[in-house]
Amino acid sequence: MLKGWLLALLLTAAGTLSAAGLLADGDTVAAAVVLVACLAFAAVNSPLVFPASLGAEEAGRRSAADGRPVIYWRPGCRYCRRLRFRLGRDARRAHWVDIWRDPAAAAAVRAVADGNETVPTVVLPDGRARVNPDAEWVRELL
Repeated sequence: MLKGWLLALLLTAAGTLSAAGLLADGDTVAAAVVLVACLAFAAVNSPLVFPASLGAEEAGRRSAADGRPVIYWRPGCRYCRRLRFRLGRDARRAHWVDIWRDPAAAAAVRAVADGNETVPTVVLPDGRARVNPDAEWVRELL
């Protein structure tokens, strides 16, 4: 669980330390700007921007029942973040699985990505998969 939050925690700590140094020098405006920028970047790189993550088994069951794709992702992945933001509100209709939280999910991604844990990986209910797909293709599936 902590692994997904590591980048966000590091960014928050770096922003806090940088802002404290700027405050000590008397530059309150720069300190505020640095702190807000680091906190915003930390939030974007945290699991908060993604819909609630399911386990691979549960996501597979739900996908079979409702026909929606399963999207495997991991925190800090810029391609996952890009897909998430390009999908906008439609992203909530997919079943998202964090491969760092579920070893079975990581194994599922390795099975379709030539042994690599390349994300985002989208798996359709019929078993077809696409690694790092175009957002418009995913939106059509939703």
